[in-house]
Amino acid sequence: IANGRRIEQRTELGTVEGLEGFCQHLRHCGFDPVSFDGRDPAAFVCALWQMELRLGHRVAELHSGILHYPLPMPYAIAVTKKGFGFYGAGSNAAHNLPLPANPHHDEAARALFNQHAAGLWVAPDELLPVCAQFRHGRAERALERDHPLALRQPAALQLPELHYHGQDCSPMSALDRFFVDLVQANPHLRPRVGNPDELASNRLEGVLHALKHRVCVPESKLEAVDGAIITVLNEEAVVSACLANQGGLNLVASYEAFCVKMLGAVRQTLIFARQQKEVGRPAGWLGWPLVATSHTWENGKNQQSHQDTSFCEALLGEMSDMVRVLFPADHNSLLALLPAVYQARGQLACIVSPKRERPFQFDQQQAEQLARDGAILLDQHEGPDPVLLIASGAYQLSEMRRAAVRLSEKKTAWRLIYLQEPGRFREPRDHWEAPALTPAAIRNELFPEQYPRRVLLTHMRPEVARGHLWPILGEARCNRVLGYRNRGGTLDGAGMLFANQATWAHVLQAVAEVLGIPAQKLLSREERAALAGQGKPECLR
Repeated sequence: IANGRRIEQRTELGTVEGLEGFCQHLRHCGFDPVSFDGRDPAAFVCALWQMELRLGHRVAELHSGILHYPLPMPYAIAVTKKGFGFYGAGSNAAHNLPLPANPHHDEAARALFNQHAAGLWVAPDELLPVCAQFRHGRAERALERDHPLALRQPAALQLPELHYHGQDCSPMSALDRFFVDLVQANPHLRPRVGNPDELASNRLEGVLHALKHRVCVPESKLEAVDGAIITVLNEEAVVSACLANQGGLNLVASYEAFCVKMLGAVRQTLIFARQQKEVGRPAGWLGWPLVATSHTWENGKNQQSHQDTSFCEALLGEMSDMVRVLFPADHNSLLALLPAVYQARGQLACIVSPKRERPFQFDQQQAEQLARDGAILLDQHEGPDPVLLIASGAYQLSEMRRAAVRLSEKKTAWRLIYLQEPGRFREPRDHWEAPALTPAAIRNELFPEQYPRRVLLTHMRPEVARGHLWPILGEARCNRVLGYRNRGGTLDGAGMLFANQATWAHVLQAVAEVLGIPAQKLLSREERAALAGQGKPECLR
């Protein structure tokens, strides 16, 4: 709609030359522009008809060999002015409420409205016969809510075999193999992969070889005209390509720091799916994961611009029955999540996964229990008044394990919980969200009241985690939360943890605080000096 609105460059698109330049730009981008009078309702109908004819001609030319893929896509431009048919049309006033007063109360404003809207008026005796021409067709047309696009119900999935193992590796390798096998097992479901960066860099080489980049002119064996991988340096574009593929299988993987650009489109989908659920017509499309990898704690090559935990934090604020926020720590824990993620209907999942090699943490039974319950008791050291150690995130679990070893050496009791799905342990916000949470019996077993002293080490910002997880953290004076403190730079993993006061040693410092004991009981003089910024942090590596 070329109406000179403020969100476009009016100095260009508000002129004939600007519109012609826009049409040339569209042609260069593979479109077939059609301009028409945007002040005439009949012109819209004619433009739509013309677009259909043009596209039909292009398909015929393709089949006859005159044209080759891609075909020019019709693009209609309605030329008009902002607020056409109303007082203030074409002026800055049209961008807000142009009338000088409320016409309900002000006679002059009412006269202005009637005067300028008169050009749009069609008398009822003239309009009724026209409406009658469409009435029969409308009676046969389904309501928008009953349109096939709103009622997508893809067939149930055939799940591939799950290949658990006990080796150290990149957790992304589990997703890479599973998705390729899933596509092969379900040839009736169109796969689509959203890729705003490098699949190989994010450890999805198998997906890349099997599905290929979608291009107009293939230049290598990793590209194809009918490739299933949508690659463009625009996160909103690639996620929208997958959100639109509601009859198929989807996967989006991006650097965590840049997943934030997807939030607007993702949130609109979640809101609409929730509204469908609330009126008793739940969305039927198959669930899929938004994978935030190359994440904050392992992405130091481009400084702090590539270190941001906002994506998972924002999605944790959405309803837990619509989107799951997951922090698998190794290959098996990520693999165990995938069947439920892809079998879900009308639900997305945010998976925050390392791409670097991580140590083996969970066997098959533990991984599947973790996927089912959202958290698991990993280990404990018996004794009086144990401190509850809670880790959420792959690097955070490794730090917690090291802290636990020191606590055992110092004869201090502890229990270690891995929290993979924080949203399962929040306070439910309505009766639709409540069933998505972990049952009270399991929550009380994992976080018993007799262990009030708790330290949480999270992948996210501590304030965000504390706000969502207050039901399992207990009294503020008895808990500490450590995590990303907006500190970063060109640092390795250990450097990132130290800069954000999130190392195993910082955990022990927090344990000393909640237990009310001196830090020197748990940390050496050299380690305490490093934490205080007066010693060398290398001693903590």
